[in-house]
Amino acid sequence: MTTQTFAPFARPLYVMLKPAGALCNLACEYCYYLEKSKLYHDNPKHVMSDELLEKFIREYIEAQTMPSVLFTWHGGETLMRPLAFYQKAMELQRKYARGRTVDNCIQTNGTLLTDEWCRFFKENNWLVGISIDGPQEFHDEYRKNKQGRPSFVKVMRGIELLNKHGVEWNAMAVVNDFNADYPLEFYRFFKSIGCRYLQFAPIVERILPHADGRHLAAVDETDGAQTQLADFSITPEQWGSFLCTLFDEWVKQDVGKIFVQLFDSTLANWVGEQPGICTLAKTCGHAGVMEFNGDVYSCDHFVFPQYKLGNIYSKTLVEMMYSQRQLDFGQAKQSALPRQCRECNYLFACNGECPKNRFVRTADGEPGLNYLCAGYHRFFTHVAPYMDYMKRELLAERAPANVMDAIRRGEL
Repeated sequence: MTTQTFAPFARPLYVMLKPAGALCNLACEYCYYLEKSKLYHDNPKHVMSDELLEKFIREYIEAQTMPSVLFTWHGGETLMRPLAFYQKAMELQRKYARGRTVDNCIQTNGTLLTDEWCRFFKENNWLVGISIDGPQEFHDEYRKNKQGRPSFVKVMRGIELLNKHGVEWNAMAVVNDFNADYPLEFYRFFKSIGCRYLQFAPIVERILPHADGRHLAAVDETDGAQTQLADFSITPEQWGSFLCTLFDEWVKQDVGKIFVQLFDSTLANWVGEQPGICTLAKTCGHAGVMEFNGDVYSCDHFVFPQYKLGNIYSKTLVEMMYSQRQLDFGQAKQSALPRQCRECNYLFACNGECPKNRFVRTADGEPGLNYLCAGYHRFFTHVAPYMDYMKRELLAERAPANVMDAIRRGEL
């Protein structure tokens, strides 16, 4: 009898939805998604039809192998669609749920939030992700509208409305070449506004002009001298310093109080559990993305023509997401690692991070090394004693937050 080493249906099928494509009321300088509209220059509307919405919801729910279903609404800017669109979506979810539990989360820049939106989110238990890059000076550096005006004040007004209505929200911050140099100011800002759930991601993009007007490069577009790192990208050294400095403050004061996704996921890998973030997982490929016209891509960060899996009008979600092509895409995260990664002491914690950043060569000249490798290696080396302690606490069924007392006692 043979055993299958990888069961594709063992994980829930997950497809992020782009109801307004790349449409947005802001024009953030580092945004990786705005230019995706150029893939659809022949379609002026860039909004999902009610027909497609119903087709997706029915098929998405029916494709699930788990009793609960998570819908993630993403952009562009999701609130470019009217409230009626999401009310319709919930009607359709109820229509096709057939006993399954349905949850919704939505990512927004927060500038278009109103009392009406917030009442809807609260009454229907939606989780709201807010894109905000820290204090005003940091946020407004890159997050401006199409007229070049800053957006921080409007975002904070949106957060106040969410708090007013008791809506559960978390922060999603981009760490760039500017705010990366101020990790404590960055972190303390989020604490000061009552943010208990903090996600942040390093921005790394390369510039490569395309015939259709796009200018960002995919990882497989390594066209030598023609490709250059975007100015707003973080350096590996900045990333490592940012993480270590921020972690030192968090681990002394806020374990169990402030939930930092990257730190929680690192601890999960330390213990041998599944991390809550795909970039640190062994494999990927289970989280696709569907554009406003039904095109499905391998991942939100791989919306390039060469990673298009098909269209929901011609193939089912199951066909596309469990296709051999998509399975190979997900397995390559592990199988394509260079020897330097496979021999690294922290492979279990990092797993090579996101494949989109694997465009540099190792010391031996082997391709496929993550651009941020040096920063992550510094971080994992720095946090290892604390992670070891919290792992022992967890395995003994005690609280990882006990690490703060251990630090105060001088044990760490």
